[in-house]
Amino acid sequence: MAEEQRWFDDLPVIGRLPAAERAAVLRELDPPADAEVRAQAKGFFSSVPDPWEHTSHAFGFLPPGVSAPGLVEVKPASQIEADPALKNARIAVRLDRLRVAAYPGRGVHRILFDFYARNQRAGGEDDLHFNMVLRAQQGQSAAVVGYPIFLGLGVGDGGVGFRCHTVNVKNEQDEALLGVLESDSMRQGLQLLATVQPALGPLSTMAVGITRALAGRHRNVSVQDFYLGLDFGASATGARLREGTYFAVQAPEELTASCWQQWAYNAQAQHLVERDNPTVPIAHNYIAFSVSRYQAQ
Repeated sequence: MAEEQRWFDDLPVIGRLPAAERAAVLRELDPPADAEVRAQAKGFFSSVPDPWEHTSHAFGFLPPGVSAPGLVEVKPASQIEADPALKNARIAVRLDRLRVAAYPGRGVHRILFDFYARNQRAGGEDDLHFNMVLRAQQGQSAAVVGYPIFLGLGVGDGGVGFRCHTVNVKNEQDEALLGVLESDSMRQGLQLLATVQPALGPLSTMAVGITRALAGRHRNVSVQDFYLGLDFGASATGARLREGTYFAVQAPEELTASCWQQWAYNAQAQHLVERDNPTVPIAHNYIAFSVSRYQAQ
């Protein structure tokens, strides 16, 4: 796949848009009177940005097997120890949560979720994109746990990298296309083999094309975009690969250095929460996906 097709750098998230362009997008998503009232109220009462305005992400890690009630520590992904047994192994990647603290607009959000990884296999590698459609009410989570993304993804000597891009789809004319992506055949994830699969290239190209088409349509807007490279090194600024759950939280950059001291995982409620207010989910959009060793059927 061509370099320019792998990423969506030419499709900036709404938080990166100039102020005037961002305001125009919001006017398209909300009735002008309602949008103006909310903007004035926000400007009068608070200068805190909306969750979708942040362009940075904080990455955390939760080990497997956490089920006891109470709060569980989430470690920064850079402060865990890599599992060398996953080097050149095959893994399963599943989406466990997509929480919408706030996306642009109101009501139920239809979210196109694009997930990228490079599959390392015998004799070569494949650039993979997988699309899914999720629906979530403002302030709630999508009804998804263990949604398969990549099953049998090959890990290289240096680890593996993931990139995620979400599009808030508000154009009603896109409903038919979203219905195709929500079909049972598209809910199985990409089943990967250790050998070459000629169909993967066209499938990934199609997935990229769908994301680009929807992100460029009237009233649709990209909200989250992040890259997370997981390796086997020990650098203080990198992130390590091992089995468990990874969290990507859309948060202001000044918070990302200390957020995991303030947040924890409420195992009973299955939410990231503030340590001093453990019954309420954090006021940030976040995605959680799990990595486990792949067991071939």
